Amino acid sequence: MTDRIQKSIEMDAPVEKVWHALTDHTAFGEWFRVRLDGPFAVGKETTGEMTYPGHEGTKWRSVTERMEAPTLFSFRWPHAENPDADLSTSPTTLVEFRLEPMVKGTRLTIVESGFETLPEDRRMEALRGNEGGWEIQAGNIKTYVEA
Repeated sequence: MTDRIQKSIEMDAPVEKVWHALTDHTAFGEWFRVRLDGPFAVGKETTGEMTYPGHEGTKWRSVTERMEAPTLFSFRWPHAENPDADLSTSPTTLVEFRLEPMVKGTRLTIVESGFETLPEDRRMEALRGNEGGWEIQAGNIKTYVEA
C-alpha cells in the first residue's frame, strides 16, 4: 500500500502567478472551489466550507505548515468520516505544493502523504478519492492560472 499521492503538472504561467493562486485564500477558493474564512498563515488554522459541486457545505479546516515563497506551500487537513465530527481530533494528511520554474512556465508538484494515520477501514477509500480529486484540482489550477 502506498502512503502518498503525487501529481505533477506543467503550466504556462510564471511561478509568481501560481504561488498567488495557491497562497492567496480568495484565489485558492476560486480554483479549488472552497469559501475560506481567512488567509493562510503558518501555524494557523484556516476554516471555511466547500463550494465544489456534490460537496457543497462540507467543512474545510487546515493548518498551514510552511509558506516558503515561491517554492513550497503546505498544510495539514483532517479526514473525518462524519463531516460534523470534531475535526481538531481527526487524523490528518500533509498536502504539499512544490513549484519549480521552467523555461516556459511552472511545474507544480502536489504531494499528499500520511494516509497511514487514517483508520485502516477508511484508508484505501480516502487514498482513491483524493487521487481522483487531485487530478481534477491540478486541472482546475492550470485553467485558473492560464486564463
